[in-house]
Amino acid sequence: MPRPLLAATVLAAFALSSAAAAQSQDRPKVAEPAESRPIPPLANYPRRAERPLPQPPAPPTFASVELRRYPGIREAGQGAAAAGKDFFAVVNTRLGRYAKADGAKLAEWAGDPTLFVHLNACLVHEARLMCAHSNFPHLPMVSSVEVFNPRTLAHVDTVSLGEQSGSLTWIDRKDGAWWALFANYNGRGGQPGRDHTSTTLVRFDDQWRRTESWVFPPSVLERLAPTSSSGGGWGDDGLLYISGHDAPELYVLALPEAGSVLRHVATVNVGFEGQGWAWDRTANREIWSIASGRTVVVTHVPPLPITR
Repeated sequence: MPRPLLAATVLAAFALSSAAAAQSQDRPKVAEPAESRPIPPLANYPRRAERPLPQPPAPPTFASVELRRYPGIREAGQGAAAAGKDFFAVVNTRLGRYAKADGAKLAEWAGDPTLFVHLNACLVHEARLMCAHSNFPHLPMVSSVEVFNPRTLAHVDTVSLGEQSGSLTWIDRKDGAWWALFANYNGRGGQPGRDHTSTTLVRFDDQWRRTESWVFPPSVLERLAPTSSSGGGWGDDGLLYISGHDAPELYVLALPEAGSVLRHVATVNVGFEGQGWAWDRTANREIWSIASGRTVVVTHVPPLPITR
């Protein structure tokens, strides 16, 4: 072996043995005692104003057509629904069934107030009258779906959803799934740490297992404040129509192509002040809702000239 190469080999071996020895010296067999350090001062990292998320332009607004009003409906305090020749009105612990032809009462039901606290929006689905129910304004928020015979109004079933991400206000059926709105509020009935911006749309499977959820865009949330969505349902155009609690408007939304925020694609002016309502699936784009004075209102929403 040439002398330079031999010398380099010896030096490398010496360096490795020295490093191993130093490493052994740096690693004691047991940890040595050390002096405890004082609690560091509370750090303050002021945030810069975050760059706002880009928002689409304001969606168009369209008109609706009011078809009829039924005044003096005793149960018209929370919402209304309809199918075939009948319509239904709901308020907290009571339901009423009425004839569309003349508004005559056909049946009524009153529930035990220790079991039924706050019935909300209802819908008729496969010969069942299904109503969202919650313990609003009590906490923690718990919810259920209460099922009735649409002819006799007898209570026939219940689906307990327990504590969810808000207070159940309406449900609907689409694409083999259940869709439910869990409302959150500022102030009365609100869960500490949440406000109206926590309102959530949830999709469930047939066993009421949560599969996906979405929140609402700023353009809708600012109009819901300080309450939430009290009525909603899927239109025959594949768009979701919701109302707030007080404003005479419907907000039309679409599922996003990506992400978790619904798209606000249109607004429809209506003649009722939010609260619970339902599409009449046996009629042509008719919504049955309530207005002040214990009145049931029938509204036609013409097809919207928009592209999704």
